[in-house]
Amino acid sequence: MANLRQIFEDFNTLNILIVGDVMLDSYIWGAVERISPEAPVPIVNVKKRDVRLGGAANVALNVQALGAKPILVALCGDDDAGKRLKQIISDQKLSTEGIVVSAARPTTVKTRVIASSQHIVRVDDESDKASSAEEEKELLKKIEKLLPSCQAVIFEDYDKGVLSATLIEQTVTLAQKHGTPTIVDPKKRNFLSYKQVTLFKPNLKEMREGLKIELEAGNLSQLETAINLLKDKLNVEGVMATLSEHGVYIDYQNEKVKLPAHTRQIADVSGAGDTVVSIAALCVALKLSPGLIAGLSNLGGGLVCQYVGVVPIDKDELLEEAQKVGTLV
Repeated sequence: MANLRQIFEDFNTLNILIVGDVMLDSYIWGAVERISPEAPVPIVNVKKRDVRLGGAANVALNVQALGAKPILVALCGDDDAGKRLKQIISDQKLSTEGIVVSAARPTTVKTRVIASSQHIVRVDDESDKASSAEEEKELLKKIEKLLPSCQAVIFEDYDKGVLSATLIEQTVTLAQKHGTPTIVDPKKRNFLSYKQVTLFKPNLKEMREGLKIELEAGNLSQLETAINLLKDKLNVEGVMATLSEHGVYIDYQNEKVKLPAHTRQIADVSGAGDTVVSIAALCVALKLSPGLIAGLSNLGGGLVCQYVGVVPIDKDELLEEAQKVGTLV
């Protein structure tokens, strides 16, 4: 069995470049005691407000929580939300060197209203238009400067316009030149643009939409067919599909491993994918076995679902759980 404690110590030696869509996750916490007389909707009495880093910035928090150094490359608006985003990034002792400020787009803010641990509604303030030629040029400059010092690249795609087919191709080419693995958390728009990456990490919904196929969660034969189709279309080294309550399946380095989900009390699935891709990237950077990559990622994704709101992984809790599980492969 792998020395888990040593692996977790080795996480501390890594620099991880994260390219993608950053956002603010805003929370309004309150209590519902009556229904509005104006419409059949609950009235939420506000008790607390909170603003956290989301999207690719939450991936950065997960990477940081695991002991590695995250380096973000992303766009934000030249607005109050953008200033707050950069301030929170700095407050978290993360670098803002790779953040490109654009006057042509707003900073993405997702506001969630939560009452009695129930998610009532979400309000999104955003633009999902593709980045301009000038924005793309500035992003690529940042990537060219920052990538050479990194041991892995994560593409964190939320379909908000930062990642384009051109930027993806140029970044993958640069990473290959430096021998740096690339790990992808995809969305619909660029799903088939991530050619020749190291590890592609879709969920079931993304696979259905991206490949335009029928895919049942518990049907292993359908899943293997879909993954083979993906590998053929994208010429990727590996695919790790997250299957919600059905666990995770990895096909990488001539190994295929299917792991069940661990039974937990699920409070909120927000941000679980960010945790999974963060753990997977660190494991790939350390050249761990496919079974360990899938096992630790699966474990971490489940752990963060126990908490309400988007929260990064707790490294000590993950290590303790991994040691408790004993064998992950």
